[in-house]
Amino acid sequence: MKKHNVWIGMMDLLFPHRCPFCGKVIGKELLCKACYRKLPDTGGRVVTEGGYGKCAAPLYYEDIVRQAILDFKFNGRTGAAECFGALLAECAAEAYAGEFDTVTWVPVSRKRLRRRGYDQAYLLARSTCAHWETVPVETLRKMTDTPPQSGIATPEGRRANVLGVYETIAEHVYGRRILLIDDVLTTGATLSECVRVLREAGATEVLCLTLARARGSRIEKTAKGHTGKVQE
Repeated sequence: MKKHNVWIGMMDLLFPHRCPFCGKVIGKELLCKACYRKLPDTGGRVVTEGGYGKCAAPLYYEDIVRQAILDFKFNGRTGAAECFGALLAECAAEAYAGEFDTVTWVPVSRKRLRRRGYDQAYLLARSTCAHWETVPVETLRKMTDTPPQSGIATPEGRRANVLGVYETIAEHVYGRRILLIDDVLTTGATLSECVRVLREAGATEVLCLTLARARGSRIEKTAKGHTGKVQE
């Protein structure tokens, strides 16, 4: 036991836990208090739209949140998944309590997975599920490696970019009430396409959850009691 504790102490010294939003070295907290106060909280509003139905998100995609997600997604800052998963689990519990029985994610293509080394949406789903003592289920595969949505300016272009690129694993979909996790909601093109194929494969319900979303004019309704922040 003592050797184990020494090993943990050495790892903490070599790889100290950092706030995913500012990079400050912190103890066992998920994020520093200064960033906690600055998080652009959505206030628990669930976005509704024709293509993807419903999407909950704890944070707005701006300022320190935007940079933290970009670092997580493209710069290998995978340690942020623990904090992000806590935010997502709290948001889902408040927005969708009792409304889903299966958790899944929006996958990257095999080519991008090899190049990047990890699937950021899977890491978010796994970290979220850890709070419920369960694991995410693979329901989707991205069969075509498409250009990143972030590099496409128009909603029409984004819809065309993801049309027909996902297939379902039917035995994990039919009759399920699915919570679909991704990192960011902007135009909703990717979520809409994934929701479409899941519904066509027999999912009885598909609810979306992202770590952050862009501010916009979509209809919003308040999820009672949700703060969108990790409790200190």
